[in-house]
Amino acid sequence: MRLITYSWLAVVLAVACAAIGWLGLAGWLAALVFLASAGMHMAGNAIGTRLRASADRNLSRHARAPAWHAPFPALAPNTLERRSHLGRLVPISAGIGAGCGGTAGTLCLLLLTQTSIAGALLGGVSSAVIGGFFGFLLASFVEILRTTIREAIAAEQAADPPQQRVG
Repeated sequence: MRLITYSWLAVVLAVACAAIGWLGLAGWLAALVFLASAGMHMAGNAIGTRLRASADRNLSRHARAPAWHAPFPALAPNTLERRSHLGRLVPISAGIGAGCGGTAGTLCLLLLTQTSIAGALLGGVSSAVIGGFFGFLLASFVEILRTTIREAIAAEQAADPPQQRVG
């Protein structure tokens, strides 16, 4: 390496040591993540540019006779493929989750910390939003699971009709 490279390396090392003293270890790690992200972005651009330049643009040379494919029968879309209302369970669960989360957040802030009423109410609103979000997620998961199981059972019953007993 040349002398100028070692000089730049010494400058970068000195700045890094100063940054650790000024920002602390967490700030330095954040700077490293930022620099690594920028480096990966530049490397990705360089690799993409090189691949684009080396790509074969003459597609007619590789053309061959189109393959014949048998047409697939059109299937009716299932419930998960259609856009439909989620049902009454989801908004009710989101409301219950918001109520429970808001109440728990406000009470915990009032009883366990030394916060003002305004701070506890603001924290309660934040907890209500999070509780409503989790209520919505849980109810959506249960609704989708219930719909999927119901469709699977209906498809299985349609494919395999009950057999009559001889006797």
